[in-house]
Amino acid sequence: MRKFAIISILSLCLGACVPGHNDYSEFANLPAKGWAYSHPVTFIPTVADSICHGTMVLTIRHGNAYPYRNLWLEFSHIGADSLMRHDTLNVELADIYGRWHGSGLGTSFQYSDTISTDFVLYRDAGLKVRHIMRTDTLPSVEQIGLSFTSRENQ
Repeated sequence: MRKFAIISILSLCLGACVPGHNDYSEFANLPAKGWAYSHPVTFIPTVADSICHGTMVLTIRHGNAYPYRNLWLEFSHIGADSLMRHDTLNVELADIYGRWHGSGLGTSFQYSDTISTDFVLYRDAGLKVRHIMRTDTLPSVEQIGLSFTSRENQ
């Protein structure tokens, strides 16, 4: 009887750790030679429902050699009216003294910022992210990622 109770409790705990069927997370590697302005990163979310509501988070992984304190991005997605939306995001990666936000190990840092807490995600609709900095090729940005947590899991 005692073994059954322990196994049941462990099963419930492990079940609580399983992400929801409408959660989505993906990272894309960027070229070591730099992220070109003309090369947006495209994500295709695979979720169970055709429409999901929740929180969308952007994550940037960059090296210590990144020469700016912020990163201007264009985030393109399908809006609630089924039209393509282009949002401009200013992601502040460092404070005015040059100290990186987020966390890091060695010369690599990761910073996450919430895009929207009321985001509508459409299954298989492309999400695009591109930098809109004044330089054509952006050095030392290693990866970019999107994470979506549906309201059913919040």
